Amino acid sequence: MSILEIIFISISLAMDAFAVSISNGIVLKKIKINYAIKFGIFFGGFQFIMPMLGYYLTSLLGEQIQKFDHWIAFILLNAIGIKMIIETFKNDNENNISTDEEILSIKNLIVLAIATSIDALAVGVSFSLINVNILQSSLIIGVVAFIFSFLGILIGKKIGNLLSKNAERIGGIILIFIGFKILIEHLIN
Repeated sequence: MSILEIIFISISLAMDAFAVSISNGIVLKKIKINYAIKFGIFFGGFQFIMPMLGYYLTSLLGEQIQKFDHWIAFILLNAIGIKMIIETFKNDNENNISTDEEILSIKNLIVLAIATSIDALAVGVSFSLINVNILQSSLIIGVVAFIFSFLGILIGKKIGNLLSKNAERIGGIILIFIGFKILIEHLIN
């Protein structure tokens, strides 16, 4: 497999992380460059690790991973999206909307990074079947996801400034749509 093909795969894998980063950037009250870096590290890191994990787990689990990966992503993204939306209806004052600290919490970032990198796990499984250099491929996938996530936070913040009060609801809806997109794509294939 050529480097160009791996880059195209990396871009397609990074799209979910990009969209989730935008939805979280929309909700952030303020933006700091280290927020974008933090998202990039988590999303890029998981996108780097998951293909290698899939590659090496193939000998143990093989196609079993691909049978349920989309359900995990669907459940995680929908749970977070629904929680975001519900929080906006508890009381109409801004104190109940997620704080930047909640959005940037390790727990939240890990859940989002896992949900958006499960496809990368499945790609690692398929890479093992065609003898791809997994370290090089995973590194490219991780770097591309870092860049897309970093930019997604910055773009999301620009959009969030325009949307103001409804930003968290829109971010939650986006996460739910991404969850459904992942589920439908896998059920169709």
